[in-house]
Parts: sequence; C-alpha cells; structure tokens
Amino acid sequence: MMGSPHTCGDTVDLAAVGALFELPGTFHSGARLGRGHIHDSYLVGWEHAGQRQYFVHQRLNTRVFPSPPRLMETALRVTVHLRSKLAHLPECERLRRVLTFVPARSGGFLARTEDGAFWRTTRFIAGGRTLERVEEPSQAFQAARAFGQFLHLLADLPPPPPDEVIPRFHDTPWRFQCLLDAARRDAYHRAAAARAEIEFALAREGTAGALADALQEGVVPERIVHNDTKVDNVLFDQATGEALCVLDLDTVMPGTALFDFGDLVRSAVASTAEDARDVSTLQVRLPIFAALLHGYLAGAGACLVPAELERLVVAAEVITLECGIRFLTDHLEGDRYFPAHRPNHNLDRARTQFALLRALEAQRSALERILDAARATAAPP
Repeated sequence: MMGSPHTCGDTVDLAAVGALFELPGTFHSGARLGRGHIHDSYLVGWEHAGQRQYFVHQRLNTRVFPSPPRLMETALRVTVHLRSKLAHLPECERLRRVLTFVPARSGGFLARTEDGAFWRTTRFIAGGRTLERVEEPSQAFQAARAFGQFLHLLADLPPPPPDEVIPRFHDTPWRFQCLLDAARRDAYHRAAAARAEIEFALAREGTAGALADALQEGVVPERIVHNDTKVDNVLFDQATGEALCVLDLDTVMPGTALFDFGDLVRSAVASTAEDARDVSTLQVRLPIFAALLHGYLAGAGACLVPAELERLVVAAEVITLECGIRFLTDHLEGDRYFPAHRPNHNLDRARTQFALLRALEAQRSALERILDAARATAAPP
C-alpha cells in the first residue's frame, strides 16, 4: 500500500466513486492499487484546505461475496472491537493499526454505482507497505506476530459470532470432494493432463480431515480467525519493518487457529514463487518456519491450548494440501475463482503447492523439532 498515485488508466470514474463517500475537498488523482485475486482496489487523493489526503476505494466482487452488507457488518464489528482493545494507544496510532472505513453519503459504509457495483472506502495508512513475499526471518516473525495478536484480540469479540460469509471455506474434506466431482465431470477436458496431480491429492485423503475433524469433535476450540493469513495481508511500517495492521477482513469467520497458522506457513516458507513453473528446486525454508512459529506464539501463545500447539506442523500440511486442491479444482473447472494470467496458471499453482507439501512431509521431523524448541522457549502466559 505504498507509492504515489498517478492518473488512473482504468475506465473507472474514481471521482464519481469518491463523491459517494464522505471525503473532504475535491478529487485530485487515482491509480489501480495492488493485484488482488478478488476485489479491485484503487488509491485516490483528495485535496482539502491545501492538503492532500489519500483513501482506498474497493469494488467488491459479488460473485465471491454475494452479500456485501454481511461482509461489511463483520468488517465493521471487527474494526470497532480492535480499536476498543487498542484504546490505550493515541488516536493517531490506532489509525495506523486498524483499518478505518469511511461512511457513505447515503448512509452506512457501502455505496452503489449506477452499474450496480458495490464500493467501500478506507483511509490510506501512510508510511506502510505490503510484501508479496517473505524474504527474511524478521519479516516472517512480524507477520506471524500480527496474525497471532489478531487472534488474541478477537478472543472476546461479543456474540454472535461473525457470519460464515464463504461457507465451508476451510472444510478440507469438502474441498477434496469438490476435486473428485470436478475430475469426474472434466467439463474442460483438462483431467488427463492433470492426472499426476489428481492422483497425488487422492493419495492424501487421510490428511484432508485432520483439522476439520479436530474442530468438529471439540479437540481444538472454535475461535474467530482471519482465514487468509498471507503475508500480503499485513501492512508493514516502511521505516522500521514492524507489522502495523492486518488487512483484508473479508474472511474473518469462526474456525480454528490452525487454519491461520497453516496458511501462514503455506504462503511463506517455500523457496519459490506460488506460481513457479519449475518446482524442481523448491525447498522449505526452515529459518522462515522457525520465525513464523516464534512470531505466532509471541502474538497468540497465551491463548493457544496444548491440542492446538501439538498440531501446528500438521496444520501446515493440511492447508497446503487444501490450497493445492483448490487451485487444481479451479483449473479443472475453467479458472472460475482464481484469475489465470496464462495457460495452465492454476495448474502451475497446484503443482507448486503439492511440491511444497512433499517438502513439508520430507522435513516433518525437523519441523517438529523446531516446534518443540519454540514451545520450550516461549514465554509463559
């Protein structure tokens, strides 16, 4: 979320979008922001009394999230609660550490343009940046601590629990069944070329239920979790490298902390990019894994129970399998969910996840030793 806005090359009339929200002054400039898979985001500048302020407009993807009001209800509940938990900080610091939504002129925090699109607006957090990839352990530690603190701060969110905005989002056995159905239908005649990947997933059916079963049976507690803990969903202080703010609250739902830690590992430890064509050299970066563990325990360790701690390595395997299954299913179904920017893009993504899972399985003993050491050195509650 860093950089200077420039004239927007998109066809969106950002001045008209901004006019739907309670923004001060007049529109100055705007630019496309980031490259998110789901929503379209734009950084805009507005001038008022000789000063320029920046905001982020986001056009919501109603195919993935068919009920924008429900989405905003959860996001608002979460941000209000987080802000109350950080009441001891100065207001200027709270504005850096919690997303701030801007009211719409029509009421509420959602606006609708003439074409039927839903929009929301947040304050731009100056001096921050997002990372596409973890390059060093300190970044992994900061990101993991931010998500751990997020879990801890939401532990006493008043009832009722947030809506399940994407039903069965981390229901890995159900994702497994979706893959079977997609392979059986083979609507786009892609199954033959993906046979090795399909068989790889089928061989791990027993792994798929490890987290869902533990949650359903009450072995691990249900919590309010983020559910999409990629490093690019954390805003870092550009000057200090500290993690400031957790972004993208759209998947905040009931679940298990194991979902969040598993996705942290899945998205951060691989030595190659998520969509690499060549995975022959992919390895698990053990120092990054250790930093994620220490960071997550530093942020959330006081509220994690032994059954959760014991399953942190398994969580990484399950969520990596799940993500690979989702990419593979989407490939077989014609790339309906994850945008494909080249032929077989989602198949490449699936292959990378499965290569990472192989590497995690091969390093399981080493990862368990790192976990044991991290638990032994973690500060007591």
